[in-house]
Amino acid sequence: MPPRKKKEAKPEDMKSILWKSADKLRGSLDAAEYKHFVLGLVFLKYVSEAMKEKRAQLEEGLQPGGYLLAELGFRGEVPEEAIPQILEDRDLYTGAGIFYVPPTARWEVVLERAKGTLDDPTLGKVIDTAMETIEKFNSSLKKNTLPQQYNSGRVDEPTLAGLVKLLDRLTFQSQVSEDGKRVGARDLMGEVYEYFLGQFALQEGRKGGEYFTPPSVVKLLVEMLEPAEGERVLDPACGSGGMFVQAEKFVETHGGDRFNVAVYGQELNLTTWRLAHMNLAIHGIEADLGEGPSNSFHNDQHGDLKADVVLANPPFNISDWGGELLGLDDRWVYGIPPVGNANFAWIQHMVSKLAPGGRAGIVLANGSMSSKSGGEGDIRRAMVEDDLVACMVALPGQLFRSTQIPACLWFLVEGKGRHSKWVRGRKGEVLFIDASKMSELEEGSRTVKKLRKAEIEKIAGIFRAWRGAEGRGIGAYEDVPGFCRSVPLDELREHEFVLTPGRYVGFAEAEEDPDAEPVEERVTRLTKELFGLFEESGRVEMTVREQLRRL
Repeated sequence: MPPRKKKEAKPEDMKSILWKSADKLRGSLDAAEYKHFVLGLVFLKYVSEAMKEKRAQLEEGLQPGGYLLAELGFRGEVPEEAIPQILEDRDLYTGAGIFYVPPTARWEVVLERAKGTLDDPTLGKVIDTAMETIEKFNSSLKKNTLPQQYNSGRVDEPTLAGLVKLLDRLTFQSQVSEDGKRVGARDLMGEVYEYFLGQFALQEGRKGGEYFTPPSVVKLLVEMLEPAEGERVLDPACGSGGMFVQAEKFVETHGGDRFNVAVYGQELNLTTWRLAHMNLAIHGIEADLGEGPSNSFHNDQHGDLKADVVLANPPFNISDWGGELLGLDDRWVYGIPPVGNANFAWIQHMVSKLAPGGRAGIVLANGSMSSKSGGEGDIRRAMVEDDLVACMVALPGQLFRSTQIPACLWFLVEGKGRHSKWVRGRKGEVLFIDASKMSELEEGSRTVKKLRKAEIEKIAGIFRAWRGAEGRGIGAYEDVPGFCRSVPLDELREHEFVLTPGRYVGFAEAEEDPDAEPVEERVTRLTKELFGLFEESGRVEMTVREQLRRL
């Protein structure tokens, strides 16, 4: 009887591994620090795996008849002694959008040290050195971009070794296509970050919401703004860089070259700035995130930049943004924003970065649509009067893990109604979309929601039709009661420039029930029932009066 074949084990779920990694770190670090410690190791394993995959492809291309022979100038076989040198040619990796990881910095070396098969230096030192080495060999990473905290002694060697061996179980999708180029990767760092943010939201507090935008909201922003090949994309509050990852995917999905998109970002928090670099690195996205973490209001690191697309989820309702130090800033074209709330400072900062005909999508708190405090109502009026506002979208609640503040989307277009080619024939109109009743619970969650793919497509499709976009499947725009409506400027004036979609879209038409009772018959029946109740009430009253007289 032949021996039974061993059943292949399924790859372990990433979330399960991340939860176990948190267990490893309990008692050594605060819960809020777990993600930053784990992220660096996930990054190291991911880029090592990508290079390993590319290396195997290069090795195959060096075999007799392989695709690399002619490309490298060999007419016959490659001398065996030359193969190792060729396989360590950095340009063969970076030219394909893959990070080059030097031999001493690869995951295999870290793993061997964790297993105890290598002697000194300490495991923490090996990891820190690997991070430093990767930075030196990849010019897109600035010094100290990658975390170098593993030799600090805060996590002991046995715990760190256990963590490395645990994370070695992570499996990644193929990262190299048949033509040798990098394929579009998952937003892996964003997924890991969001997982820890969700699991330890109480320890994170409100800060987390400043860094991570829900994936479905990012997808909606990108689908509506439609970044294209050759354009400049800016996020002045870029957090983990998820906006750029989704923009890259959109360009690639629509037949463009994702490497031909200029990406610019800025982030205030050092740890998150590093996270953005790691996130973009594993996607092969070269981005200018400035010389270091910096405040967009007080130290704009892209001062002369004019972007075709600006998209951002800036921190909501921030009061300590230093507005009192800016005074009559050139960016405050529509009015000086209140010192106690940065919402309209963010909007005007982003408007100042728009190229002629450029467009912006911004996530803000719902209060930005109606507030009049501190002159916000006047700024909003000035923007609408200048025909800057193209579309307002009310989002459903419970999309954000770390804040219950309801949010909305602002879509602005420079030159709308004048020279903009992106929006046609909509001078003096604003499109309102009420998506507040959309969404579903995320899988495995009782509180956090997400927009469905079909809902994202519906909202983006309405916007495309409204702005006169051309293409297959785009029909003429029509108002839909209870969902969307194009509103003229005069009506906005009547409502004092309050931009809440629910005020304008009206109510959805009730669907007719073919089995419903005809109205006339229903009125007759209910009238008869009512009169019957009146008679019954009279009999009860007489009985009560009779009983009271006998007392």
